[in-house]
Amino acid sequence: MGKTIAILTGGGDCPGLNAVIRGVVRAAILLHGWRVIGIEDGFDGLVEGPRFRELDLPAVRGILPRGGTILGTSNRGNPFAYPVKVDGEVRLVDVSTQVKENFQKIGADVLIAVGGDGTLKIAQRLFELGIPVIGVPKTIDNDLQATDVTFGYNTAVNTVTEALDRLHTTAESHHRAMVVEVMGRDAGWIALESGIAGSADVILIPEIPYSIEAVCEAIRQRRERGSKFSIVVVAEGAFPASGDKVRKLNAEENLGVERLGGIGQYVAQSIGARLEMENRVVVLGHVQRGGSPTPFDRILGSRFGTKAVELIAQEDFGHMVALRGRCVASVPIAEAVDALNLVDPDGELVGTAEALGIVLGRTPRR
Repeated sequence: MGKTIAILTGGGDCPGLNAVIRGVVRAAILLHGWRVIGIEDGFDGLVEGPRFRELDLPAVRGILPRGGTILGTSNRGNPFAYPVKVDGEVRLVDVSTQVKENFQKIGADVLIAVGGDGTLKIAQRLFELGIPVIGVPKTIDNDLQATDVTFGYNTAVNTVTEALDRLHTTAESHHRAMVVEVMGRDAGWIALESGIAGSADVILIPEIPYSIEAVCEAIRQRRERGSKFSIVVVAEGAFPASGDKVRKLNAEENLGVERLGGIGQYVAQSIGARLEMENRVVVLGHVQRGGSPTPFDRILGSRFGTKAVELIAQEDFGHMVALRGRCVASVPIAEAVDALNLVDPDGELVGTAEALGIVLGRTPRR
């Protein structure tokens, strides 16, 4: 019998989401003759309304190179802690029963949830409530374990690397220390890989609490060797060994969601207080989430989308697709969200950076 697949994209957007949607729709229709409907704005679309649209072949035509998601998304739509105004105050309420009722109302047989750690944790809890769920891992931070890489990450690294290439010339022209703040709340993959690719001089990541003295010493040594400028890449979640992460909003101020930001300015001010050197701060922010996906992310998103349909045919619910080596496999969602995929401070990639003379905020190993 024909199935009806519901698909949603949750959390922050990233390049490659439309490739997944297209892969799901084309594989479901062309291989199985199934129906696909798209839930609008993440889990919000299953709380409110419900809100959804039909996804046929014309609906996904031409979307492969487009960034973002044609379905919309939300990083505040946790149905187990949903913001609802009660007596004039916004409170977090469990509306998961409403989500299950709306899922049944639209006549869907299975839900494909495309998202990162937060989205997949919600998907796992909905699966435990009885909704057949398939997960697709997405995050530019590459911090989901159980998969070698998430789509969107490659594009983000390319975007940051291109920015670093451009900043080198202006930094050198004005003899400045250029501090570039990139995304990476808990995992420093973007900062580390783009920093290596973009020839950064200092890279600061959350996994290695930094010493500002080590950073300044690296810049001093570069000046002594005749390099009058320096490029410092800082992940938003980086923090000094003697301090804490820099936040724009605490969780208590922002409905349970902590918002980081400002570490770039903090590092630049710390450098300026210790060195007589002009500095500038560049915060790339959501530029890293935007734009057309790289060929790698288009292909990976397409592979993940078609594999998700295969898992539905096998009734492998409660699982997500994952890249393992060169193959796309199936792993339990619970395994993927059990812990984050973090940079190993003593791993090969960090060792490569330090062997190249890049300072990661600690005393370089000899």
